[in-house]
Parts: sequence; C-alpha cells; structure tokens
Amino acid sequence: MDQIVIGIIIGFIFIGLILFFCVILIRLYFNKIKKYTELLHQKDLDFQKGITQTVIETQEQVLNNISQDLHDDAGQQLTYINFQIENMKLDSPELQKTLEPLSQSVTNLSQSIRSISHALNGQLLLQQDVIKAIAAEIKRLQKNTKIDIVYSFEEIEVKKFDDNEKIIIYRIFQECINNVFKHAKASKMSILITTSPDFKMIIADNGKGFDFADKKSKLSLGLLNMINRANSIDYILAVESEIGSGTTIILCENKRI
Repeated sequence: MDQIVIGIIIGFIFIGLILFFCVILIRLYFNKIKKYTELLHQKDLDFQKGITQTVIETQEQVLNNISQDLHDDAGQQLTYINFQIENMKLDSPELQKTLEPLSQSVTNLSQSIRSISHALNGQLLLQQDVIKAIAAEIKRLQKNTKIDIVYSFEEIEVKKFDDNEKIIIYRIFQECINNVFKHAKASKMSILITTSPDFKMIIADNGKGFDFADKKSKLSLGLLNMINRANSIDYILAVESEIGSGTTIILCENKRI
C-alpha cells in the first residue's frame, strides 16, 4: 500500500515537473517570438530612418544648390542692376529723385535674397546657433509681413544641438511658417522656444484651422515631411487644430510634449 502511495506521489511529481518544464519552454518560445518581433520592428524603424535620412540629405543638397544659385546668379544680377541705376543717377542728376525709390527697392530685394539664400543653405546653418538663426529669420519676417508675429525664447542653460538637430529643427520651423503664410489666413502667430529641461518649439496661429482628426488618414506632404524629419532625430511633432480655431504645432525632444 505504501509503495502504491509513493508511486502515485512520484507520478504526480513527475507530471508536475513535466508541466513545469512545458510552461518554461512555452514562455521561452513566446519570449523568443517577442524578441524576434521587436527585432523586426527595430529593423523596420532603422530602415525607415535610413530612407528618411537619405531623403533629407537629398533635399538639403537641392536647397544648397538653390541657395548657391540665388547667391551667385540672382544676387549678382541685382548688384549689376543697382550699379547701373547709380550710374544713371550720376549721369542724369535730374532723375535722382525718381530713381532713388527704385534703387532702394533693388537694395532691399538684394538683402532679402541674401537672407533667403543663407536660410536655405544648410552648411551656413551648421556654422551658427540654430536658435539665433530662427530669431534672425523671425526678425526678417516681422519686417516683411502683415502678420503680427510674437516671439518668445526661454533659456535657463545653453542647449547644444548636433548637426542633424540643427538642420531639422530649422527646416521644421521653416515649413511651419510657410504653412501659416500659404494656408492659415492668420493675422497673428506666436512662436515659443524653450531649451530647458528639454527643447520645445510651439508655433501657433489664429487662422482658419482644419479638422486634424479627419486629415490623419490623408496627411499633407508638408506635414508628413515634418513628422518624418522629427522622427529621424527621435523628436516628436504634435498637431492641434480645429476649424475656425487656428493651428498649434509642437516640436519636442525625448518624446515629451
């Protein structure tokens, strides 16, 4: 009788051990599947980042070429035109008052093209502080647009950006501003930048806005481009908009809004 009981106990122990090892094997199997899935997902993310980086580099090269053409061709042509106007003023003093506004307009246009050329040139951007570059562009826009632009910058400690961050932050800023001018029909725009503890840029306008929830499935090329650029440097870009209530775009690092 005792041997039967012992046999039953040993049998249960044996079955228990088998079940225990089966559970362990199943868990190991699912963990392996999970890790493999995560690996595939990471490879897919890396692949997408690689494509995005290639696109960004191509876009930067095109922008640099345009910048160079503006500087070398348009800039020189305007300089030549201004030179001819100055000669006409010397040759015909009676036309000086008539030609002065034209000369000033050409000078202003030349300065604007120079500023745009610098803004498009990524190599020049890398040589300066991206926050100062944004501030300079805002100052230029404030002089040349009817939109009321309010700019605020909060910096507790100096923030250092790598080259990719500089380029992408500035390009996203440019795209946001361009969208406001082209589509928003806004009269006011605010730009807030903070760098501590993390970088955050908030660009808001009081324009017509749009139904972002409805547009999520068919994002515009510009918005999709900004999101991809932000993701490529592990930043996040969020959009808040309602019809008739304007649009707010937030760019933030470390996945925190």
